[in-house]
Amino acid sequence: MLPAGLDAPVFAEPWQAEAFAMTVALLDKGLFSWSEWADALSAEVRKPGAASDGHDYYAHWLAALEKLLAAKGVAGKGDVDTLAAAWERAAHATPHGKPILLENDPARPKVVAVQIR
Repeated sequence: MLPAGLDAPVFAEPWQAEAFAMTVALLDKGLFSWSEWADALSAEVRKPGAASDGHDYYAHWLAALEKLLAAKGVAGKGDVDTLAAAWERAAHATPHGKPILLENDPARPKVVAVQIR
């Protein structure tokens, strides 16, 4: 049940809540400032083609976060895309009802244990 006064969930999809939470956690850690965040998000939502009804707001949110991570040298776009693809493969390879683990990615290099005597 939603709290009084709310007609709908704040986030339409779980990934939106996760992107929000990651951003707040990174702000709290001091990776970037509120003004840096506001500038990055504003630049994204002002881009041509943004939906006038705001339905793509969290897509802009995520794009702003990815660009800030790249600008700060934390994770480049290629790093983010590679990791996202690995999670996607892991999700497809995970049996229903089981936790999705990155180790389930069938393309992940297998680590061979070597016993040294």
